[in-house]
Amino acid sequence: MKILKKFNNEKSGQGAAEYILLFGGVIVIAIFALTIYKSYMQTSDSNLKVKDDISEVRTTVRENNSILG
Repeated sequence: MKILKKFNNEKSGQGAAEYILLFGGVIVIAIFALTIYKSYMQTSDSNLKVKDDISEVRTTVRENNSILG
């Protein structure tokens, strides 16, 4: 009976189990986000080019500034 009580009071592995669950949850969320991002990139109609994107953002900002001010 003493062995059963000692086993019931043992809590040294509880912290490790909580960390495993925490990291498991983070990994699941990361995989889900990457899956969504991958499907978004595959359905994109245009090629993504940083130079073109920056030019488009600058043009949009200039247009919005001229409208507002």
